[in-house]
Amino acid sequence: MTQALPWISLITGASLLAIVTRVAVPPLTWFSLLFLLHASRSVTTTAGAACFWVAVYVATAIGWRGNMPISGPLYLGTTAVIATVTTLPFLVDRIAFQRTGFTAVVLFPMAFVAMELVRSRLGSSWGSIAYTQYGALPLMQLTAFVGIWGITFVIAWFASAGELAFRNGVAWSAGGKAMAVFAAVAAIVWSAGAIRLALAPTDRPSMRVATINRPLDLFAPGEMTRIAEGRVSPAERASFGDKLVRLHDAFLDGTRREARAGARLVVWPEQNLLVFKDDEAAFLERATQVAASERIYIAIGMGTVHLGEPLPFENKLVLVDPDGHIEMSYRKEHPVMGWEAGIMRVGTGGIQVRATRAGRIGGAICFDADFPEFIRQAGRGGTDIFVLPTNEWRGIKDLHLQMHVFRAIENGMPVVRAAAVGLSAAIDPWGRVLAVSDHFAPGDTTLVAQLPVGHIPTLYSRVGDLFAWLCVAGVVTMLAHFCTRLI
Repeated sequence: MTQALPWISLITGASLLAIVTRVAVPPLTWFSLLFLLHASRSVTTTAGAACFWVAVYVATAIGWRGNMPISGPLYLGTTAVIATVTTLPFLVDRIAFQRTGFTAVVLFPMAFVAMELVRSRLGSSWGSIAYTQYGALPLMQLTAFVGIWGITFVIAWFASAGELAFRNGVAWSAGGKAMAVFAAVAAIVWSAGAIRLALAPTDRPSMRVATINRPLDLFAPGEMTRIAEGRVSPAERASFGDKLVRLHDAFLDGTRREARAGARLVVWPEQNLLVFKDDEAAFLERATQVAASERIYIAIGMGTVHLGEPLPFENKLVLVDPDGHIEMSYRKEHPVMGWEAGIMRVGTGGIQVRATRAGRIGGAICFDADFPEFIRQAGRGGTDIFVLPTNEWRGIKDLHLQMHVFRAIENGMPVVRAAAVGLSAAIDPWGRVLAVSDHFAPGDTTLVAQLPVGHIPTLYSRVGDLFAWLCVAGVVTMLAHFCTRLI
């Protein structure tokens, strides 16, 4: 039984990893890393290390299936890279496993944070184990101080301390001290988060906000994709133009309806409103007239199409104020790999935050919000309302919303998320979801919420990923010290 335990731990840990990659079940992540770490520290042969990688790879391939807009060999290759990067903290821990005591306990969590930071800078923060803690609001408050990296550290620390206690026993001189220190810090983190939530004011100024969506029966399947790609022949230009005018009418009429029902800010989803470039000025003139006549803010998620050009698509967010002035015109800066990256003109100006009578309004578009350091620009700008048009697919709708909840906490800002496909939501600065509308649910998908307005200063918005970089420095220092002892 003792010889089989590492393999049982490996299978159990990998299975739990596959589950939490797809569904946020907070406790399972903690035990997934605990079991995987025990297996990593227990297998000593090259064959055992290869089996460990295979288990992580299978878990990754299963867990990420449907989360990326790629398939076939490209998907298998990409998940192989992700699995390899994921195993690096276990490798670092294994190299230094001869050392025991407190410093050895914190090496693994620092290495895991370092791995996730580097992966987020080379790709995005998608796949961070911190996101699996969605729903544990007291723990989620830690992101307001050190970002998602603090949650990653705590989970990996539990695995390292717990494995040491399991291996050596819970006596104070063995694993008991490490586990006791972890438990004390974890209790402080949880209690501080619960106090932060309890002290959140309930008398803040609020604004009625709404998100609207397009009519689903206006276009035949595939037509909006063809338009976005600029694949419209001169003979089709007039007929598609007529459909787009009806699309514009539907959005403007829906905006008037929500304004007259009391909304002061109406947000349109990403890529849901398409317009040919030579018709853009006329459309925006109509939109500014609606904003001025109804005395509302309109955050327009729109796609401007340049027919006949190599990169035909501009993915934009345009903010119009109640005077009919265009306050912001932002172009998405992080295209999703594959289809979107192949057609989109990438923006370069960074997050825009505009001072208005309703407060400081900022915004970004969908995948932009998967990059914590990028969205931190809005936190540094003191954003009082953050608008986020999105467009996703069924397989990621829950996970993607959950990721964006962390951006609200990190930067202390309320978020209005308008989804073309997926979940529209209103989120307060403490990560509490006030309202949700599911595109896939039957009936009207309009979202209406009373959103508290105002920025809550956070440490993370000021110092950014400092904690994560300190973990990188800690790993380098400890490995260097370990290597000098071997010489």
